[in-house]
Amino acid sequence: MPGLQRLSGGLRRAGLGLLDALLPPRCLTCEAEVVAQGTLCAGCFAGLSPITAPFCRRCGVPFAHDGQVADALCPRCTARPPPFREARAALRYDAGAKRLILPFKHADRTELARPLARQMARAGAALLARADVIVPVPAHWQRLLGRRYDQAALLARALGTLSERRVVPDALARARRTPPLGDRGAAERAVTVEGAFALSRAGRTAVAGRQVLLVDDVLTSGATAGACAVALLAGGAAAVDVLAAARVPDPRLREG
Repeated sequence: MPGLQRLSGGLRRAGLGLLDALLPPRCLTCEAEVVAQGTLCAGCFAGLSPITAPFCRRCGVPFAHDGQVADALCPRCTARPPPFREARAALRYDAGAKRLILPFKHADRTELARPLARQMARAGAALLARADVIVPVPAHWQRLLGRRYDQAALLARALGTLSERRVVPDALARARRTPPLGDRGAAERAVTVEGAFALSRAGRTAVAGRQVLLVDDVLTSGATAGACAVALLAGGAAAVDVLAAARVPDPRLREG
């Protein structure tokens, strides 16, 4: 009933106003007072580096300037095109992004999923528009025991809510545990994750013939996303795009 809905909305706004008066909204990273819950202060927001053009039209890695690569493909995608169609990320993985992503991954700051997802939805609007289903990069079950949550799945669910797209959090599984990839080069990363992901029975039904958006927190070389895309395509997905919260820049593209 419209009258009851208006009353309910008014009571909710009044309750939020009272909560804000008792507990003033704080910046997500520095605890400075802000206008609304779940936002950043002006200084922390200015410290973020959104990825904007120019970037590789395939993997989304940022370029230093417009004329850096003539065909809009980075050297890695030119030499060996990835199995996914396109990848995009919201932020450069620098000090500003780390202040959001590292607590989200390692310090139980699960409330950061929604603000990160809003940034991702902006950067990946075109990918979300053509997605039929959203699938997160899965964590190994032993890692989940220690962390207690899967950050990629939280991002996927938040994106699903924002975009009204179906999310299948268990479509992919880690067929085997892989060691940390942080200090490995692109070629070694690709070898390490090859065959590490498998499509579940529910996932096979969910992705068959559909456009899949694969979601992760940080995209580095694209090896993990590529291995997931191979599994999804082998299971019948029509195409796979990738959307991440942050992208590690390629040091070879910093200048030149």
